[in-house]
Amino acid sequence: MNNIDVKRVISPVSVADNTAQVGTVVDRQGFGSVTFLIATGSIADVDATFAVLLEESDASGSGYTAVGDADLLGTEALAGFQFDDDNECRKLGYIGVKRYLRLTITPANNASAALVSAVCVLGNPQIAPTANPPA
Repeated sequence: MNNIDVKRVISPVSVADNTAQVGTVVDRQGFGSVTFLIATGSIADVDATFAVLLEESDASGSGYTAVGDADLLGTEALAGFQFDDDNECRKLGYIGVKRYLRLTITPANNASAALVSAVCVLGNPQIAPTANPPA
C-alpha cells in the first residue's frame, strides 16, 4: 500500500453506444512501474466488442501516439473485452519511458448498456511512503 499510487482513469460509466471512453491523462513522473486495470460490469449487447488503446506523450496536452508493443506488458488485445465478459477485470502494463499516458476504450456494435471503469496503479515510487488517500 505504501509503495503504490492509484489514479482514476475512467470513472464507472454506462456506455450505450459506440462513443470512445477517453481516460484522464496519467502523469507517471516519480514512479517506475505502471499498470492499468479495467473492470467491466454487466454488458447487455449480444455482439459488442471493446478495443483498448494506450497512448504515450512527452507533453500532457498533445503529441499522443500509440504505445509500441515492445513497451507493453500484456497486449491491448488481451485488455479488450466483449459482450460475454460481464463482471471481469483486465490489466495492461507499460514499460516505456514517456511521462504521460492515456487509455481509451472504444466500443463497437454496442447499442445497450455496458458498465466499464479503469484505474492506473503507479508503483516503485522514488519517494515512499505514498500518500493515503492517493492524490
